[in-house]
Amino acid sequence: MENDKIVVGLDIGTTKICAIVGRKNEFGKLEVLGMGKAESDGVSRGIVTNIDKTVAAIEKAVKEAEDQAGINIRVVNVGIAGQHIKSSIHHGSITRDSNDDEITVEDINRLNNDMYRIVIPPGSEIIHVMPQDYTVDYEDGIKDPVGMSGVKLEADFHVITAQTNAINNINKCVRRAGLEIENLILEPLASSLAVLSEEEKEAGICLIDIGGGTTDIAIFHDNIIRHTAVIPFGGNIITSDIKQGCMVMQHQAELLKTKFGTAIAEEASPNEIVSIPGIRNRAPKEISVKNLAHIIEARMEEIVELAHTEIITSGFENRLAGGIVITGGGSQLNSLKQLVEYMSGMDARIGYPNEHLGKSKVDAVKSPMYATSVGLVLSGFRALDERENRYNESRENSRGTATKRREATGDFFSKILNKTKGLLIDDLDGKSDY
Repeated sequence: MENDKIVVGLDIGTTKICAIVGRKNEFGKLEVLGMGKAESDGVSRGIVTNIDKTVAAIEKAVKEAEDQAGINIRVVNVGIAGQHIKSSIHHGSITRDSNDDEITVEDINRLNNDMYRIVIPPGSEIIHVMPQDYTVDYEDGIKDPVGMSGVKLEADFHVITAQTNAINNINKCVRRAGLEIENLILEPLASSLAVLSEEEKEAGICLIDIGGGTTDIAIFHDNIIRHTAVIPFGGNIITSDIKQGCMVMQHQAELLKTKFGTAIAEEASPNEIVSIPGIRNRAPKEISVKNLAHIIEARMEEIVELAHTEIITSGFENRLAGGIVITGGGSQLNSLKQLVEYMSGMDARIGYPNEHLGKSKVDAVKSPMYATSVGLVLSGFRALDERENRYNESRENSRGTATKRREATGDFFSKILNKTKGLLIDDLDGKSDY
């Protein structure tokens, strides 16, 4: 039954480590059974920098999720991000034995698996191979070649690589926490599953996921991912700017950003002042909300500009009818949508991960900051479905082969029976002449 399948997503982020337990309800929507989160001290810009601290945070988040959901967690789907993530386009081809036979799923898998053997820089590992358009006997622009006839099968592939050390450190942390990794998924891909609709991916859309340490970019067109990138700035660098610019503590800077911050300085009130408690009996510090907005706007403009540069680099700037979707914890900043629209000249909206969410025990997951965590659970279900489909296909194929064999055997015996009957009749006919 669908309801018996439970998937766990583990988001190892720069600001928080979050575990979400989910299952599909009878309508195919995701029902969140439990959620746990812990402060992430051992991760910087998406890369694990302290194993022990990260393991402790994973254990805490998973324990919370287990208690809420009432289950024991052993297997998780983990997200990966960081500046070390690289994407490139590669061309692959295979020559089939016969032109008469149809192109099968096995041919597609053979072409896909060939891409894992391409030469990549030392110290890197391929984490995703995603086909773009296929070409059959030099006829291009084919989305699904299964069932077609042809000898030469080619495709362009979007290949995503990650640093081997970064992958090993994530594996080490998860294993030390007593867990096993089912799938390692690029975080912007996971977020896209949670906040984008199929129509938006078809029309063309850019996802900007502003996390604590990094900002992830994913561009879709014709329902195919066309470009991915990671910008090494996120919400934490804005907090650092406020800390230095206003001379306050880190936690005070974070509170100033979330409660009083805005991405457009013009919209901030020039007369509003926020009083911050002093350190060790010192006098309270007064911060101008206008000055705060200027600090945030300067850094936010830089992040949006870098994201817009990635859109131009992808070559899909004029083909994104869906515009831009901003998600992640950083997307909750006031007036950010307007800033993105103003700087890019494209429509924008904030992406909430409620596209595929059903009724859940935890309402907090509907916040953009949990888009990646929800997406990791959804990608886990997608992998399960794909595996089930492959199993059913192979079972049907073996059944079909067995049926053909039975039919062939049946034909063989019926031919023998008919021949025997013919001989008997001939024999009887011969006897009747005497």
